[in-house]
Amino acid sequence: MDRNEQLFSRAQQTIPGGVNSPVRAFRSVGGTPRFIARAQGPHFWDADGRRYIDYIGSWGPMIVGHAHPEVVRAVQEAAARGLSYGAPTEAEVEMAEELVRLVPSMQQVRLVSSGTEAAMSAIRLARGAAGGGKGRRKLVKFEGCYHGHADSLLVKAGSGLLTFGNPSSAGVPAEITQHTLVLDYNDSQQLEDAFRQHGDDIACVMVEPVAGNMNLVRGTPEFLQTMRRLCTQHGALLAFDEVMTGFRVALGGAQSVYGITPDITVLGKVIGGGMPVAAFGGSREVMKHLAPLGAVYQAGTLSGNPVAVACGLATLRLIQAPGFYERLGESTQALVDGLAGAARDAGVAFCADRVGGMFGIYFAGSVPASYAQIMATDKDRFNRFFHAMLDRGVYLAPSAYEAGFVSAAHDGAAIGETVAAARQAFDLVG
Repeated sequence: MDRNEQLFSRAQQTIPGGVNSPVRAFRSVGGTPRFIARAQGPHFWDADGRRYIDYIGSWGPMIVGHAHPEVVRAVQEAAARGLSYGAPTEAEVEMAEELVRLVPSMQQVRLVSSGTEAAMSAIRLARGAAGGGKGRRKLVKFEGCYHGHADSLLVKAGSGLLTFGNPSSAGVPAEITQHTLVLDYNDSQQLEDAFRQHGDDIACVMVEPVAGNMNLVRGTPEFLQTMRRLCTQHGALLAFDEVMTGFRVALGGAQSVYGITPDITVLGKVIGGGMPVAAFGGSREVMKHLAPLGAVYQAGTLSGNPVAVACGLATLRLIQAPGFYERLGESTQALVDGLAGAARDAGVAFCADRVGGMFGIYFAGSVPASYAQIMATDKDRFNRFFHAMLDRGVYLAPSAYEAGFVSAAHDGAAIGETVAAARQAFDLVG
C-alpha cells in the first residue's frame, strides 16, 4: 500500500468512514482519498509527496492561493498574542466593519465559526423577526441547495409539489422538518403557489443565489426577483446563503451581481481565508431581535476567534487589490473554455460554466438549470474523468455534484497544464 492507503486504513479504525466530512471519502467516485501533507499557491502535495493542481481550494476559502505569505504572517502574529480569549477583541470589530462596508445589505453582523452555524442561526433569527415576530413557522428552501447540517435543513422534497419535506438524514425527526417546504430551484411558479397557499406562515426563504452544492447552477434573475417580491409582499425574510458565493463571484457577493437586496446574508469560507469563520447579518431592524438585544438566542465560545479573524481579515484585504476579480475571472474563463474545447475535440458531450472564481463541469449537452437536470448528467463518465485527471496531477472535486474553485494563484501555467491533462483524460473517457 502507498502512504495514502495506509493512512486511510488507519483512519477508518478511529474516524467513521475514515474522514471528518463525508465527501472526502471518495465514496461517490471510488478509490482512496488523498491525505494532504502541505500546500502552496495553486498546488498541494499528498502523503506520498505527489503534487496536484488544486481546484477545490478547501471548498472555496483559498481564493488567494494556499499559504499566501501575508495571510500566514497575520496568523502567526495573532497566534503569538494568544489563541482564544472568550472576550471581545478589536479585530472582531474590524471584521464586522469590513463586512458591512463590502456587503451593503448588512448593517450589522454576528460572527460564528461555521456555515452550518450561520445558516441555522439565520433561520432562527428570521422566525423571530418575520411578520413582526408573530411566530411564523415555515421555511422555504430548494432542492439541491445545501445550507449545512442543521436538522431543519436536512430535508428532501416531498412526493408532490408543495408537499412538506421529509428528513434526508437518520436522526432527524419528521416533526422537525414538517415546517420546511422544498421547492424546485429556478421554478418561479412554485414560489408563487407556495406563497399563495402558505404566505402568512412563511418566515423565511433561504437560497443559494448561485448554487454550488449540486454543482454550479445559476439562479435565474426572474427566479430571484420573484423571491424578493413575494417575501416583501408577504412579510417573510429573504436569506441569501452566500457561504460559497460571498467574495467568490464578486466583491459584493452574488447579491451585487443580481442587484437584489436580501434581508439576511449568510457568509463563510472566504471571510475565514481557510480558518473557521462564518457570519450572518442584515439590517439593524432585523438584527435587533438577536440576543443580547432581543429574544432570539445565539452564542458561541469560539465565535470571532482572534487567530481565525486575523486570517480572514488578511484575505479580505488582499482580494480588494485593483483588478483582482478581473484577473480571477479571466483565469476561470480560460479554464472552462480550455476544458470545453478539449472535450469538443475529443467528441465528448460536455459543457462548463463559471461565475467569478467558481466553476462547474457537466457531462451533458447543455448547462443544467435545476436539480433534476444535474441528476441527469453522466455521473459514470465524470467518475472516470475525475480519476484520469487525478492520475495526471489535477485534483477536482470528488463528486459530480460539487462546484470547483480557482484561486488568484492559478496562473497560465497551471491552467495550461490542466487543459493538457484534460485532453488526455477526455480521450480515455470518450
